[in-house]
Amino acid sequence: MTVDSSIFKAYDIRGIVPDQLNSKIAYQIGYALTNILKPKSIAVGRDMRLSSNELFEHLVRGINDGGVDVVDIGLVSTDGLYFAVGKMALDGGVMITASHNPKEYNGFKICRRNAEPLSGQEGLNQILKFIQNDTPMPKSPEPGILIRKDISHDYAEHCLSFIDPTKINPFKVVIDAGNGMAGATLPPVLNQLPLQVDELYFDLDGSFPNHPASPIELENLKDLCRRIEETGADFGAAFDGDADRMFLVDKRGRQVGGDMVTALVAKSLLTTNKGETILYNLICSHAVPELVTKMGGTAIRTRVGHALIKPLMKKHNAIFGGEHSGHFYFRDNWFADSGLIAFLVCLELLSIEKRPLHKMIAEIDPYVRSGEINSRVGSVLDTIEKVRETFSSYEQDNEDGLTVTADNFWFNLRPSNTEPLLRLNVEAEDKATLDKKVEQLLQIIRA
Repeated sequence: MTVDSSIFKAYDIRGIVPDQLNSKIAYQIGYALTNILKPKSIAVGRDMRLSSNELFEHLVRGINDGGVDVVDIGLVSTDGLYFAVGKMALDGGVMITASHNPKEYNGFKICRRNAEPLSGQEGLNQILKFIQNDTPMPKSPEPGILIRKDISHDYAEHCLSFIDPTKINPFKVVIDAGNGMAGATLPPVLNQLPLQVDELYFDLDGSFPNHPASPIELENLKDLCRRIEETGADFGAAFDGDADRMFLVDKRGRQVGGDMVTALVAKSLLTTNKGETILYNLICSHAVPELVTKMGGTAIRTRVGHALIKPLMKKHNAIFGGEHSGHFYFRDNWFADSGLIAFLVCLELLSIEKRPLHKMIAEIDPYVRSGEINSRVGSVLDTIEKVRETFSSYEQDNEDGLTVTADNFWFNLRPSNTEPLLRLNVEAEDKATLDKKVEQLLQIIRA
């Protein structure tokens, strides 16, 4: 069968419905993964996207025809799917979602036993080859069955186990669910806490009528910031479409980056878990490893991407790992990520320290950052080489793209996994240095 190979990304399968991804391909993927994973039973969850139910039906039929049972956990967040796989000791799981992408997209995030993710180089590539080779797909003489399971209560209790709910202050909080799955997964948790929650866009709506469910983009936080100002809330939080990523916003309407949330969670965990190991990806601010070291922990720098971070966390038995993109991984969550658990840990830290969010950030973050700047280039490799030569007198490494480090600034330039794009992140000790280096770098990159 002909399939658009571009929908097979570095960490998931994702494309436009029905042009790139449709019911026939969903069936093929379902059947193929039974041959790749050799499971007995797997969990399947889905988000609220308009095409999710149809894709679910055909994906499950493919899995069942391959002789594998499916545990249908219904409408859930991606971190809820990881929980189900780990808690029920299943052989794998599939989350039907396109995360933060626009409404016309959908896709599959697939994991093995213990919520270990499949990646483009390990698992997803095998599924693609299975389909491209027109491998026969006869129905199993013993088709799998469909079992329905509601995990909402168990998942809420699991998330709450990471904190002491009695320590939580009655903060006034605005939470923007972006019409995504946070609107379903948060209430069972929030109902057990003494918070005054102003719920923004908690209705599940796969057409995303208010704004894209991509809180890493400041444009999509405008409504949240406005509501914080109108209500005098203590702070706010925003979740993406499948609710596995979370960003905080302080009472002044400023986004707290994923790296600073990483620092907050690390601070909280290291307070009660002395000497533990924390992973952070190389796009995170230097403030993260500096805080971890100051608190007696071990900070380990990693490449970007959950398929890389989770195995490293297991290798180092790290208690926590964080990414600038808003993904936060916990050892006691099968090393999987959860925006909800990160939110709760930050909530507990704010309650204990009894200081505003912006003041806590100011104490641990002395730097200024550019944010991620994307540039479309003719040749990714040639452009990186030009930058490398320009900054040849500085410390360099090639862990993930090119990272250059000086006394008062550093930057990382890395290629996109799917497009001829270069992603630039710059951090400096002051804004003048930051602006100067960003201008210099963009002149080279975009020449």
